[in-house]
Amino acid sequence: MKARTLTAAMVSGIALITTLTLSGCGVQQQPTGGGGDAADGPCIGTSNDNADDPTELTLALVPSGDAKKLVETVKPLEDALTDRLGIPVKGVITQDYQAAVEAIGSDQAQIGMLPSLQMSQACDKYGAVPSLQTERNGKSTYAAQFFTNDPDKYCADEPVEGENGMLYCNGTESGTGPAGLDSIEKVKGATVSLLQAASPAGYIFPVAAMNEAGIDTDNDIETVQVTANDASVLAVYNGDAEVGTSYWDAREVVAGDTPDVGEKVVVFALTNEIPNDGVSLSSELSADWQTKIADALKDYASTDDGVEALQAIYQITGLVDADPSSLQQTQKAAASIGLG
Repeated sequence: MKARTLTAAMVSGIALITTLTLSGCGVQQQPTGGGGDAADGPCIGTSNDNADDPTELTLALVPSGDAKKLVETVKPLEDALTDRLGIPVKGVITQDYQAAVEAIGSDQAQIGMLPSLQMSQACDKYGAVPSLQTERNGKSTYAAQFFTNDPDKYCADEPVEGENGMLYCNGTESGTGPAGLDSIEKVKGATVSLLQAASPAGYIFPVAAMNEAGIDTDNDIETVQVTANDASVLAVYNGDAEVGTSYWDAREVVAGDTPDVGEKVVVFALTNEIPNDGVSLSSELSADWQTKIADALKDYASTDDGVEALQAIYQITGLVDADPSSLQQTQKAAASIGLG
């Protein structure tokens, strides 16, 4: 695949962050930068105790859905952190996962809300501390899902309605993986919507599951590349793809605009569990400020207002201390499909 250049641009007039080059076939890692190597054990990151106290902080986020909506929903988090830390905190939306890592690495952002793979990469490359992991309904892991507009082909049983009123088959209604993996071999020959190669739920774990089922994703499927989880759902809903992948259950994000999505798009398989996304902190911060930021985020997440705001941003219901060793599971899955 040809290399492509991606630009991390802020949405709705927010300033430009950075430009970086990625491989279209996978993530290009640079040599480690003081954080450690996954082969030697989990990376825990570093701090700069000679650093001056910051006078402002930038929080980098990546859009998992509509970026314009994310710009609006991040405002309460900005205000809460500004109040708790006593200095201005502004949120910026990067175009993709890797741009957020590079923003952390270049100290153009000091806080990053990142998927698990990018938390490890930011640590390995730049010493960024994997500080917190998200919880959703008490879980710090989640499954990637396969869904289809042709349930007769992929469902071995009659689809059932989950608690959210949407349809599931092959035992996927619990949201806990793995489930329905025997059905994945039927994906061969189909058009499949996938996110960029850096996405754990939209690419890495689903491609690993397809490879395990004997599918060569370069030759056995036709790929429709989408930019976000909701776009993957809509690609299947609109008939642009027969099968799609995303985190469980991204259909809920688009249900407001497409209320019949849970009937027309049916989940039929779940991958192995993936470590949740979380918060990484720049290695250019002192250990004292890294702790202050983590404590402020956990305090906010413990309030009703905080839960409401974090749910609006990334469907987060809580924040806990990160487990760097669990983050390695995503790195291992990435390595299994040739991403390094």
